[in-house]
Amino acid sequence: MTPESRTAPEAAGQPSRPVPVPPGDPRDRGGKAQPILTAENLRRYFPIHGGVLMRKIAAVKAVDDVSFTVLKGETLGVVGESGCGKSTLARLLMCLMPLDAGKLVFDGDPIGGASGLSLRELRRNMQIVFQDSDASLNPRLPIEDSIAYGPRVHGMPKGAARKLAHDLLQRVGLRPELFGTRYPHELSGGQKQRVNIARALALNPRLLILDEAVSALDKSVAAQVLNLLRYLKRHFNLTYVFISHDLNVVQYIADRVLVMYLGQIVEIGPADAIYRQPKHPYTRALLDSRLDPDPRERVETAPLSGDPPNPINPPSGCRFRTRCPFAEEVCAQTPPELGEWIDRASHLTACHMANPASGHSCAGKLPPSTARLARVEAVAS
Repeated sequence: MTPESRTAPEAAGQPSRPVPVPPGDPRDRGGKAQPILTAENLRRYFPIHGGVLMRKIAAVKAVDDVSFTVLKGETLGVVGESGCGKSTLARLLMCLMPLDAGKLVFDGDPIGGASGLSLRELRRNMQIVFQDSDASLNPRLPIEDSIAYGPRVHGMPKGAARKLAHDLLQRVGLRPELFGTRYPHELSGGQKQRVNIARALALNPRLLILDEAVSALDKSVAAQVLNLLRYLKRHFNLTYVFISHDLNVVQYIADRVLVMYLGQIVEIGPADAIYRQPKHPYTRALLDSRLDPDPRERVETAPLSGDPPNPINPPSGCRFRTRCPFAEEVCAQTPPELGEWIDRASHLTACHMANPASGHSCAGKLPPSTARLARVEAVAS
């Protein structure tokens, strides 16, 4: 059996039965009900310079007034088209780039500032796994040294850090005596991503951000890595922010789903509710775009047409209105509000059709999926 084909419990030397969730986490400061991460009105614009003096002439609104919470022990899936701001959001959460506005709170403590968590403390609690598994690793460092580097920077003795690296390699399904001394170019894509996951776990974090962590892998290897992530989540009592283009993968692993469009959140709620009855037309179009293996369920027309608007100058009001089949005058005049989050069962959407008092002709009458079907039938008749 090759290391790639092992299941997570086998790779870790553990029995195949599920690992019980620990009764409590000693690192928990605010209790189970307090979100582990709170993002409030995050904003990040990338300036564009031009002219003779290369002055700022415009800005790309990559993330624009984004607010949400990540609950302890959950997996929050983040989906959306390319260019909607998912990866920029991940880097903002990790403080890999500065915020233009907004604030982050980790388990009740603000991040940054004189009285908040320092970046050094934040790195102990939050880690990220990038999409490009090859570029994430130092080509001049053996695998065991790459994993042990973080703990050594944080004060762990060299011998203890190397032993920890071997233990984590075993956890992610790679034999340390075989892979520890290898260099990144000697590993496959799936093996490199397992190393990146082990390195992210080296500081014993509470929250992992997975930015397209399986999108570059073959389907069979991606399935193994997903099962590995589920095992590690139970064993290390982790919380995930899982970013992906693959809606089927997100449905498999996520507890809640956050849908982004052109730098803003258009819908957020429990995964079962969003996949069963999406409230926003964009979410419905994304779900309708999934390929069905049944040849009798082929899609004759594209659920969503056109390209996203320019993020330098997004449309007024609802940013999706230029591609929405239900857009009306109110959509161009007033930006829809997402609403206020209450608990983990909250299903929020930034759409005027979900607000009975918005003035939209479909407000409070038909959900987007039913309304879309009714319009198609009316056109056909």
